[in-house]
Amino acid sequence: MRAPRLKRERPVPEAPERSLDPRGDDLVVPGRGDSLVDAGIYVDGERVHTATDLADTYRLLRETPGGMAWIGLYRPSEAQLLSLAGEFGLHELAVEDAIVAHQRPKLERYGETLFVVLRAARYADDREEVDFGEVHVFVGRDFVVTLRHSESPDLAEVRARVEKAPDLLRRGPEAVLYAIMDAVVDGYAPVVAGLQNDIDEIETQVFGGDPAVSRRIYELSRETVEFQRATRPFPAILSGLSAGFDKYGIDEELRSYLRDVHDHATTVVERVGDLRQNLTDILSVNATLVNQAQNEEMKHLTEASYAQSEEVKKISAWAAILFAPTLIGTIYGMNFDHMPELHWVLGYPFAVALMALVCAVLHVVFKRRDWL
Repeated sequence: MRAPRLKRERPVPEAPERSLDPRGDDLVVPGRGDSLVDAGIYVDGERVHTATDLADTYRLLRETPGGMAWIGLYRPSEAQLLSLAGEFGLHELAVEDAIVAHQRPKLERYGETLFVVLRAARYADDREEVDFGEVHVFVGRDFVVTLRHSESPDLAEVRARVEKAPDLLRRGPEAVLYAIMDAVVDGYAPVVAGLQNDIDEIETQVFGGDPAVSRRIYELSRETVEFQRATRPFPAILSGLSAGFDKYGIDEELRSYLRDVHDHATTVVERVGDLRQNLTDILSVNATLVNQAQNEEMKHLTEASYAQSEEVKKISAWAAILFAPTLIGTIYGMNFDHMPELHWVLGYPFAVALMALVCAVLHVVFKRRDWL
């Protein structure tokens, strides 16, 4: 059994210059407020104390030989994080990352303390969108601190499940980290299924000629890229964690559990890569189909323009044919006293014959040029 825990004599780091997700410092620290979701002290896999605030947690942990604290916070204030840093000796860089939030998934080790950033994901069926969450985990020799900056993942379910498995919980803080990672990775499966279903629907839209499908492909591609950014670092995080198994004395059973999470994470990463490739292929197919549709439309427009041109030529040819007798008739219809052939006996037949001849010649010319 470990000796009673002593408070670490590490200076409290200064607050960062800015915070992207602050709660404000109006909360009394240490205190519960709305940030402290749950704080339990565990001995040999069983919860022995439930703290009411951070100060109570610190006190109970010091007074409980061999105890482990699991503190769950939701959008904590900077002052609360600085209080935790002073109590547990958290590194100032890790604390700054936790305060600022919006970090990439990663694993960093500061002495005996692990700092892990995980991106959770949840598929919203009603909106057909992926909601992303972020959780930060500090793991020390006798404590686990979880910081959530979003509604997911639901760590209350993780805590309830782990508390029902004392054999797992008695393995220490690393077992809690495993349970959190396992829950995050398990949460990826419904997201993959939801995205796959969306891709299947998009394929139907693409080959159905839906004009709105291009926008949906773009939006789904953005979500898939974001999902890939959340999942891709996971195997590397677990590999980094595995690298310290021997040094930090992780028992073989827990190693097996973590290797299982690693396998699941690798499978998810591969499937997400396949989804992104499928979207790329669909985008290419959609572009090809759009081009084909545009070519068909241009073909129809060209055929219509050609047909219209043929009609214009016919109309123009007949107009020219009819214009010739009209011109002759107009000339001979002028009321001048002195005009050639005006008093000629054959003047009228000659004019009619001339009209007919001109019309015939024009008809032959236009016929040879396929205007008629």
